[in-house]
Amino acid sequence: MADNKELLESLILELRRGTVILTVLSQLHTQEYGYSLIQKIQDKGMSMDAGTLYPLLRRLEKQGLLDSTWDIYENRPRRYYKLNPQGEGLLKQLTNEWNQLNHIISQCLIREE
Repeated sequence: MADNKELLESLILELRRGTVILTVLSQLHTQEYGYSLIQKIQDKGMSMDAGTLYPLLRRLEKQGLLDSTWDIYENRPRRYYKLNPQGEGLLKQLTNEWNQLNHIISQCLIREE
């Protein structure tokens, strides 16, 4: 039974990997810094750790989907991220693709009696 639990956890992790990018992009219509973004996503029911988020934010910025600015006027400097117009367009496309895939998978999961 322990092997099944490990297998299930591994498969769930694989399923989640494909949704992390869409989840993060969907929360960056307004400026967010890393910790606030983690909290925002967790408040909606999805766990995410900093070791996953920060490299993803840097990669998405390097790919030209996010803009970032530093706020050095608070106690601790924070880097804020926000979707740019290219990121907004890509988010719309990914959302459409997600909705289509979700519909197809839902249809596949219906058991025929």
